[in-house]
Amino acid sequence: MTLHDRNIGEDRPRIRQLDESAVNRIAAGEVVERPASAVKELVENALDAGATRIEVAYSDGGKTLIRVTDDGCGMAPEDLPLALSRHATSKIDGADLLNITSFGFRGEALPSLAAVGRLTLTSRAVGADGACLSVSGGRADPVKPAAIRRGTVAELRDLFYATPARLKFLRSDRAEAQAIGDVVKRLAMAEPLVGFCLRDVSGGGEGREVFRAEAGQGELFDALHARLATVLGAEFAENALAVDAAREEVALTGYAALPTYSRGAATHQYLFVNGRPVRDKLLIGALRGAYQDFLPRDRHPVAALFVEVDPARVDQNVHPAKTEVRFREPGVVRGLIVSALKHALAEAGHRASTTVAGATLGAFRPEPGGPRIYQMERSAARPARPAPEPGFAETNAVFARVDAPAPDTPPREGTGDGAEGPAPHQPLGAARGQVHETYIIAQTEAGLVIVDQHAAHERLVYERMKRQLSETGVAAQALLIPEIVEMSAADAARLLEIADDLSQAGLTVEPFGEGAVAVRETPAILGEVDARRLLRDILDELDELGDALSVRARIEAVLSRMACHGSVRAGRRMQACEMNALLREMEATPHSGQCNHGRPTYVELKLTDIERLFGRA
Repeated sequence: MTLHDRNIGEDRPRIRQLDESAVNRIAAGEVVERPASAVKELVENALDAGATRIEVAYSDGGKTLIRVTDDGCGMAPEDLPLALSRHATSKIDGADLLNITSFGFRGEALPSLAAVGRLTLTSRAVGADGACLSVSGGRADPVKPAAIRRGTVAELRDLFYATPARLKFLRSDRAEAQAIGDVVKRLAMAEPLVGFCLRDVSGGGEGREVFRAEAGQGELFDALHARLATVLGAEFAENALAVDAAREEVALTGYAALPTYSRGAATHQYLFVNGRPVRDKLLIGALRGAYQDFLPRDRHPVAALFVEVDPARVDQNVHPAKTEVRFREPGVVRGLIVSALKHALAEAGHRASTTVAGATLGAFRPEPGGPRIYQMERSAARPARPAPEPGFAETNAVFARVDAPAPDTPPREGTGDGAEGPAPHQPLGAARGQVHETYIIAQTEAGLVIVDQHAAHERLVYERMKRQLSETGVAAQALLIPEIVEMSAADAARLLEIADDLSQAGLTVEPFGEGAVAVRETPAILGEVDARRLLRDILDELDELGDALSVRARIEAVLSRMACHGSVRAGRRMQACEMNALLREMEATPHSGQCNHGRPTYVELKLTDIERLFGRA
């Protein structure tokens, strides 16, 4: 078989200069991926022009029409042809590509849009006449006079008509419209002092208003909170914690939601660097790391965070769409995000999201339809409650009383039913009773609180173990007779690899022949535990963690599993003094509003909400 070398021979391909039209279409493929990309570039141009109000209109998901109207500084007639030239921009002079303070700086957006669609620019600057310039497929018409107030109207029709192949890769009109909405909302969050309006004019005329955000007033932080309430909803604003921190000339501001206000996907994480919306792996990882101790792996935090850093210390010219950045000191930025978020979560104390109460009230309301079930029938049909798990002695380390009475012990006078005791002026109120030996009912000044005793005590034990680990190491108690736990040789080897880490957590394991380990010490705070089950839970945690986490994070994850074994379990009858001690400890312990797995530890119901359930409102 004869091989033909394409680089040798008389028919060698000649190197030629591509014409400007082809160059623009190639560049457009990088800058304009879909209608949302065009909207992003045009709105960013409007923001760079100092606009205080921006209106975006689209038709058919942006495929047939995109129109962006602003009240910015505008352009003079002689500037319009130059604005459509490649690499022509008013944002930078080219001397310093690191000191970038504007959204745009490459001068590629307008010529790229003009190369793949029909673009019309109508603009007027202060002291100049209005003018209009139309470009179709890269071919420009002469500049014409136009009647327009101060500002610019950029109208893009028939996107990708000059590159029909790109049209085949666009999604449905609805999906493209949703992407446009997401772009506008992100930019609206970045500029809370600018008013935004988004319209769908597919049917002609004024169309349908999809999104509106009025310009914020007052301090920037207050305007940001109001803007986030408009974009992300009032529930986010109610359950968000303010973040304001700085370190080594890097500032972090914004709002992060409580752990109990989380999502099943990471689509509600909005990150900004110097006002620019980005999707940066470093920032996403830092956000996830800050919530690692409060959320399970299938839940994701909700946040809108703004990083401000000297433009010379961040490279914004990494990605064609400018959605990625590169920091000169990434460790400083990541550490600031993690520490600031953890501090904000710690200051929240025992607070849980208001949506928990809303979901509870929704569960109380009867579902429409279906036969009515009366109380006698409900009681007869209720399945028997499973007995509490045997083999664990619940510890009372967090309570005032250490020796709890047996379940059959009658309550002492004045304390058993919670009729007497603390007044309900504390945040979590005073205990009034226990339901199914699992839930504590407490009365507050404005309503009542339902506490999951196991979930709450689990978080308290975990936080106490973390404090011990940081200060002196978790106190251990030696077993009179070491407990031998048999397992596979591989599992035994994995445990022995982290034996030093486990000893810091108060658990001492040693090798004991092939496929077995000896447990000589256990954490004192856990009381009497089933060593076999404890080790099995630790192995399961190691399987889920993998090798991605740091040593400290792995130890804390193991502590979280251990805490479950030393907590008050469901089915345990508690005295009023124990229940009130648990409530007071929750009020004094950070993060006690959610358990180690991100679930709420209590539900608060306002008296007005309860009255509405009974039609008394």
